[in-house]
Formats: sequence, C-alpha cells, structure tokens
Amino acid sequence: MKMSHKQNALYIIFIGLAIIAGIFIGETLSFDKSVKIGFSTHKKDKIDNLLRYINEEYVDSIQTDSIVDIVIKDILQNLDPHSVYIPKNEVAGADEEIEGSFTGIGVLFQKYRDTFTIIRPLDQSPAQKAGLKPLDRILTIDGDTIFGKHLDIEEVSQKVKGRSGTTLKLGIYRKDIDSILHLTVKRAPIPLVSVPAHFMINDTLGIIKISTFSANTYDEFKQAIQDLKKQGMTSVVIDLRNNTGGLLKQADLIADEFLPNGKLIFFTKDQKGHINKVMATARGDFESGKVYVLINENSASASEIVAGALQDNDRAIIVGRRSYGKGLVQREITLNDGSKVRLTTARYYTPTGRSIQRPYKKGEKWAYDQDFRKRQFNGELYFKDSIPIVDSLKFVTPGGKVVYGGGGIVPDIFVPLTQGDLIYKYGYLGRYLSDYITDYLDQHLDSLQTITPNEFIVNNNIQDSLYHQFILHHGNAKVGKHGRLNKETRQQLKHLMKALLARDLYGTNVYYHILMQDDNMLKKVLQSNPLKNETDEQANGKHLPNK
Repeated sequence: MKMSHKQNALYIIFIGLAIIAGIFIGETLSFDKSVKIGFSTHKKDKIDNLLRYINEEYVDSIQTDSIVDIVIKDILQNLDPHSVYIPKNEVAGADEEIEGSFTGIGVLFQKYRDTFTIIRPLDQSPAQKAGLKPLDRILTIDGDTIFGKHLDIEEVSQKVKGRSGTTLKLGIYRKDIDSILHLTVKRAPIPLVSVPAHFMINDTLGIIKISTFSANTYDEFKQAIQDLKKQGMTSVVIDLRNNTGGLLKQADLIADEFLPNGKLIFFTKDQKGHINKVMATARGDFESGKVYVLINENSASASEIVAGALQDNDRAIIVGRRSYGKGLVQREITLNDGSKVRLTTARYYTPTGRSIQRPYKKGEKWAYDQDFRKRQFNGELYFKDSIPIVDSLKFVTPGGKVVYGGGGIVPDIFVPLTQGDLIYKYGYLGRYLSDYITDYLDQHLDSLQTITPNEFIVNNNIQDSLYHQFILHHGNAKVGKHGRLNKETRQQLKHLMKALLARDLYGTNVYYHILMQDDNMLKKVLQSNPLKNETDEQANGKHLPNK
C-alpha cells in the first residue's frame, strides 16, 4: 500500500524528530533531580528550525508540541518497560503518590448510579469540619452541575483539588432530611496514608500493611512498629501484597529496621559497572523476633527490595506467590517545560547478588504487561512447581537457603490463587460488589452507625446477611458467569463484602482486620508460627483495631 504525499511528509517529520530527540536524550540529560534539563545550543537550533519549518510550511495546521511528546514517549517505551515520559499536565498527579499528600478537602467518594456520592469524610479533614456526611450526593461543584453526566472519578477529583487555602462551593443532596444544602469547604493538605492498617492478630503476632512506598512511609511504619510492640508484639507480618513500589530510600529504611548493623540490603549497578551498596545501620527497632513477609504477583520494585533483603539475609519467611519482577531503578529528571522523564539508570540486586528483573524485549511492552495472564495459563499461580526456575541463576543465602534470580522473589511458603481472588480482587465482580455495598449502606446507615468497630468485626450475622441479599438480588447471573462457587469462595465473598462495608463505615484498619480473618496467607503464617497460643476464633475481635 502506497503512502500519500501527506502521509509521507508526516512519516519523514516523525523520523526526523525521533533521531533528533534520540541525540538529545543521549547527550544532554542530567540525572540530578534538582536540575531542569534544557537543550545544548546546537541541538536546540536544529529542533527549533525544524519545528518552525513545520509550523510555517506544513500543509495542515499541526501542534508541534504534541509531536515532540509522542516521539519522546515512543523512544522511552522502546528502551525498557519502566522508563516513562510524564507530560506537564500530568506531573502533579504523578507526584502525589510519591510525595505522600495532595491538596483537597479529604473525602472518599464514588460514582453511585449517575451521581457522585460521598462515602466517608476523613477524620479531621476540611470536609468533615464543613459538615459533609456519608451518603451526601454531590450535585454541583462551584456552580457546575456534575450529576447525570458522563464524568469519571478523575475528572471530578480534579475539580475538587486545588491550591491550599482556596475554597470550594458544593451543592449536595442529603437523603435523610430530603434537602439540598450548599456548603463551602476550604482546601488543605491531605496526607495519603501508605501504611493503612496495623493491629495484633493474637497476643504476640502483629501485622502491618504497606500499600506503597512514599515520602511518609517509613515514619508511618516506625509508628506502627512502636505501637504494636507496646501491645506485646514479638513476631510481625509485613503485608506487601499489591504494593507496586515507590521510593527506594523508604524501602531500605524499612528493611534496616529488621537487619543488624553492616548487613547488605541491596546494591545497584549502572551501565558503566559502578556499584553502589546500601548497608543496614544499628538503628533497627526489630532486629530479633520472627518476621513474615506476604507477597503476590503485584508486589513490585521497592516491595521486592524489602522481601529480597530479608530473605537473602535469612531474616524473614516469605509467604505467597512469586512477585512481579521489577529490578530496574528509575531516576526522575525535570525537563525545562515542567514535564518529567523517569529514566532507567541502573539495575538493583539482592544481597546474594541476584537480579529479580524478569525478562523483557525492547519495544514489546504489551507482551510484558500480559505477564499475569501468562502466569495464570502456565499454572504457576496455582502450583509452586510451575514457577519457572533457572538453575544457572541459583544463589545460596548465608544460612544455606537456595534462592533464584531471573524474575521476582520466589516465596519460601507458596499460597495459591483462589477462585475468590479472581472473582473480586481481579475485578470480575468488583464493580457489582461496590455498588451493592453502597446500596446496602444507603438503606441501613442509621442502624449501622450504632455498632462499634469491635462489635462489627465479631458479628458474623452481618456478613451472612450481606452475602445472601447480594446473591438473591444482584449476584445470581453475574456469579454464574464464573462457575459454581465452592465453599471456600462463598466464605471469601462474605468476608470481602463485610470488609468493604467496614471500610466505608470505619476506615482501612477495620477493613484489613476483617479481611485477615479469612486470609489464606495469614493462615499459613499462623500454622508456622510457634508463638500462636490461641484459636483463630479467640483471636478474631479480641483486640480493638488501632484508630
């Protein structure tokens, strides 16, 4: 098929820009995060001349800035799966998770039917102080109608966010008084919690959930460790499932809490062979006592640094499924227009010397992103002996344990994926369950608000009622698509529904506390933990979750 003259001209333009941008990236990028990157003079002249020529002479009107963005994205995607370009208008959102905060009003909301509905204002947030309540329907934001429109969560979030100290005018409908109210809320910094839960499982075993590694993670984790030690914790479970990573510094600080002075946490190696070692210090708060780390196929990067450091130093038992396999280090560079590049600058290695980066082919990001389906089809999510092992990448820890490189952290204790995981956690029923929980909350909020968190945790009648009503009114056809539910899956769904309701009522600590009551990985920990001295039934609900 022949290209038209117009297509041919565009093709030549893209190729030219790709070559120029490639030269630019190769010669002028700095890896100092504090430096804004520009063009060297002669390269800048070439690009300016070409873009000016396109603006003045090209047959159609065209946005040259968008062409440059496309070319840079394409170049980075062809380097490796984790080098990315962040346009200027997306930088603020990308920075929020890393910085651990954003500026807004502090409210959890979701789209319920055709209206954005407040699930819960955060404690001490501007939203709570302004009088917003659970199940308030947001009708207008600064006079703009938002209900009944094809808006998504992100679009509404951007309307709610803004500069600290500025005000937001909301028009809301409150069902219990059947009235429309107009409230003014002042925006303020809102912390993004990266350690959303910690509590005691029994008299001696505590658990800490880490959802990401942001600027505040270590401080939150340190507080959790100290709080649980005061409650008698002598063994700890670190839950890193579905934690896709973040700041490496936070990962090494957390690993340092468990390792004695002088132990290697990890090391990096760049293209020139320069090695940088990160060592443990004497400041650890939990250098003795049993440690368990929970991982799954979505535990990546900084999560794998923690798991790998503790496994290679014979300091923890790793429980779960093989982790994601990201062993590439990115450095963030700010370009002179405010956009950013996160460029892979090194590989990291665990203390035994293994790289956990899984194989990839340059330019084949789609195939790389299909790894979950590949693992599902080859059986490794269900059987440990299906995990691919490369004998040439065998390493031995100081204690004599055999570990493998070549793609992720292989757990010491394997726990298979379940039907319940697939139905809810991987989205097969997620939206239906969320809508159902909001329906249930809408109908029963007054009675539910009289129940304390501890009463809610131990009340099994709640989960039975939730499950039976869901299957009766919402779930028959939808659940049937995934086959007949076995007894284990039915029990998982009950706990998931109850946990989701608890999250909306009380927050994430109670949510995780309920999930852990029927968690297969935690069951494996309890089976292997000699310090457990009470039954699961006695442990459930014995301790009020920390607020």
